[in-house]
Amino acid sequence: MESHVTAPDDIPPLRIGLDAAIVAVANQTPRILAVPPTPGEAAADGLPFGPFDPARHRTFEASLRASVESQTALNLGYVEQLYTFGDRGRHMRSDEARDGGSPHLVSVGYLALTRADAENPEALHATGARWHDWYQLFPWEDWRDGRPDMLDAAILPRLMHWAGETAGQAHPPSRQARIRLAFGLNDFPWDEERVVDRYELLYEAGLVAEAVADKRVFSTGLAVPLGRAMRFDHRRIAATAVQRLRAKIKYRPVIFELMPPAFTLTELQTTVEAISGRHLHKQNFRRLVEGAELVEPTGASSSATGGRPAALYRFRAKILEERPAPGLRLGGRA
Repeated sequence: MESHVTAPDDIPPLRIGLDAAIVAVANQTPRILAVPPTPGEAAADGLPFGPFDPARHRTFEASLRASVESQTALNLGYVEQLYTFGDRGRHMRSDEARDGGSPHLVSVGYLALTRADAENPEALHATGARWHDWYQLFPWEDWRDGRPDMLDAAILPRLMHWAGETAGQAHPPSRQARIRLAFGLNDFPWDEERVVDRYELLYEAGLVAEAVADKRVFSTGLAVPLGRAMRFDHRRIAATAVQRLRAKIKYRPVIFELMPPAFTLTELQTTVEAISGRHLHKQNFRRLVEGAELVEPTGASSSATGGRPAALYRFRAKILEERPAPGLRLGGRA
């Protein structure tokens, strides 16, 4: 006997969208590609986005690649699915009804990696797409030159004031505990992988522009914005991509998706530092790379720095056949 379940009439229809956080590294700068807003949307840039059309594409990934190519003129290399974003109100347009009658947009986020030397700058510029330093989006995440001043000058005092509003309440975990864990306070170390936790706290506390756009607060109350805002929840998707990539380089050789075919060990180190947001000890890093057998010499050298020629290396692809989880097991901070 068959049974049929009929959806209630008051459930709004769903649309499936695909967002791409496309990452490249150039001049020691990790970058995320953004596209300008379309008519009827908010003023901020967003991530490349396209609807999933099952009549044209069999898979989400095929649809994503087609959308990205049309919007940015980029042919993506490495792509992996991040997370599904479906919170209510996450994609509200100014011209949409707010009575629940409009389709609810559920987006599947993706992390995509590309090499800066593989893009076509003229074609990219023609689409209106542009690269943003991801530390413009998340300036508190860059510890390469030490602890960012904005943490103690602006972020932590405001977060602690917000946390104090619920001091003594019984619901766990407390705001204070979440802040200590996410921002590495007291006995907790700073964990570069807690990117989403930190952004979510700033959003909940009303300290980023997206909280104002979503009408959670009237104003952030800050004289200087905490990073560049993005439309809808695209900065949250970008934070998820940064967190995933920071974790991924420790157990998969994805860092080489961002490197040219031949590179010096210094170039490799600065790329890893750009992604992780931390400074690494030079000799320790070289021992780590050589011990992991991730690279092999090409036999050539580079004099691009103007000093003593540096040996050029390439990714040793055979490592993928020898080890189940080859990556850079980064140690403590230098």
